[in-house]
Amino acid sequence: MAHYAFLDDDNKVIEVIAGTDENILIDGLDTETWYSNYRGVKCLRTSYNGKIRKNYAGVGYTYDPKRDAFISPKPDTAIGFDEETCQWIVPIDDTSN
Repeated sequence: MAHYAFLDDDNKVIEVIAGTDENILIDGLDTETWYSNYRGVKCLRTSYNGKIRKNYAGVGYTYDPKRDAFISPKPDTAIGFDEETCQWIVPIDDTSN
Protein backbone atom coordinates (compact mmCIF):
# COMPACT_ATOMS: atom_id res chain seq x y z
CA MET A 1 0.00 0.00 0.00
CA ALA A 2 1.18 3.49 -0.81
CA HIS A 3 -0.16 6.93 0.12
CA TYR A 4 -1.06 9.71 -2.26
CA ALA A 5 -1.76 13.42 -1.89
CA PHE A 6 -4.17 15.29 -4.17
CA LEU A 7 -3.32 18.93 -4.86
CA ASP A 8 -5.33 21.95 -5.91
CA ASP A 9 -4.09 24.46 -8.51
CA ASP A 10 -2.01 26.24 -5.83
CA ASN A 11 -0.23 22.98 -4.83
CA LYS A 12 -2.17 22.81 -1.56
CA VAL A 13 -2.98 19.31 -0.34
CA ILE A 14 -6.74 18.77 -0.41
CA GLU A 15 -6.85 15.04 0.37
CA VAL A 16 -4.53 12.15 1.28
CA ILE A 17 -5.45 8.52 0.59
CA ALA A 18 -4.03 5.03 0.94
CA GLY A 19 -3.91 3.49 -2.52
CA THR A 20 -2.32 1.00 -4.86
CA ASP A 21 1.38 0.18 -4.46
CA GLU A 22 3.52 2.58 -6.47
CA ASN A 23 5.19 -0.23 -8.46
CA ILE A 24 1.89 -1.41 -10.00
CA LEU A 25 0.66 -0.05 -13.32
CA ILE A 26 -3.03 0.76 -13.72
CA ASP A 27 -4.25 0.68 -17.32
CA GLY A 28 -0.57 0.95 -18.31
CA LEU A 29 0.00 4.12 -16.25
CA ASP A 30 2.05 4.73 -13.11
CA THR A 31 -0.12 5.30 -10.06
CA GLU A 32 0.47 9.06 -9.76
CA THR A 33 -0.57 9.59 -13.39
CA TRP A 34 -3.58 7.26 -13.12
CA TYR A 35 -4.89 8.88 -9.91
CA SER A 36 -4.32 12.36 -11.41
CA ASN A 37 -6.29 11.45 -14.53
CA TYR A 38 -9.05 9.70 -12.53
CA ARG A 39 -9.57 12.61 -10.12
CA GLY A 40 -8.73 15.45 -12.51
CA VAL A 41 -6.23 17.01 -10.08
CA LYS A 42 -2.51 16.55 -9.54
CA CYS A 43 -1.59 13.52 -7.43
CA LEU A 44 1.78 12.81 -5.80
CA ARG A 45 2.96 9.96 -3.64
CA THR A 46 3.79 10.72 -0.02
CA SER A 47 5.62 8.67 2.58
CA TYR A 48 5.24 8.24 6.34
CA ASN A 49 8.98 7.72 6.75
CA GLY A 50 9.99 10.80 4.74
CA LYS A 51 11.94 8.81 2.13
CA ILE A 52 10.24 10.81 -0.60
CA ARG A 53 9.18 14.45 -0.59
CA LYS A 54 10.68 15.07 2.88
CA ASN A 55 7.44 14.98 4.91
CA TYR A 56 4.21 13.01 4.95
CA ALA A 57 1.56 15.19 3.33
CA GLY A 58 -1.41 16.45 5.29
CA VAL A 59 -4.48 18.41 4.26
CA GLY A 60 -3.43 22.05 4.17
CA TYR A 61 0.23 21.31 3.45
CA THR A 62 1.84 22.81 0.36
CA TYR A 63 3.88 20.92 -2.22
CA ASP A 64 7.05 22.81 -3.20
CA PRO A 65 8.23 21.49 -6.59
CA LYS A 66 11.65 23.16 -6.32
CA ARG A 67 12.37 21.31 -3.05
CA ASP A 68 10.25 18.28 -4.05
CA ALA A 69 8.79 18.46 -0.57
CA PHE A 70 5.51 18.70 1.30
CA ILE A 71 5.62 21.59 3.78
CA SER A 72 3.23 22.10 6.67
CA PRO A 73 1.47 25.43 7.18
CA LYS A 74 3.72 27.92 8.98
CA PRO A 75 3.00 27.99 12.72
CA ASP A 76 2.61 31.43 14.31
CA THR A 77 5.55 30.61 16.60
CA ALA A 78 7.97 29.63 13.82
CA ILE A 79 11.36 31.32 14.05
CA GLY A 80 12.82 29.86 10.86
CA PHE A 81 12.78 27.09 8.29
CA ASP A 82 15.09 24.07 8.04
CA GLU A 83 15.95 23.66 4.34
CA GLU A 84 17.26 20.12 4.84
CA THR A 85 14.13 18.73 6.51
CA CYS A 86 11.67 21.25 5.04
CA GLN A 87 10.17 21.74 8.50
CA TRP A 88 9.47 24.91 10.44
CA ILE A 89 11.71 25.69 13.40
CA VAL A 90 9.61 26.27 16.49
CA PRO A 91 11.05 27.08 19.93
CA ILE A 92 10.63 24.40 22.56
CA ASP A 93 8.35 25.52 25.37
CA ASP A 94 10.14 24.54 28.56
CA THR A 95 7.59 25.50 31.18
CA SER A 96 7.92 22.22 33.08
CA ASN A 97 10.37 23.68 35.67
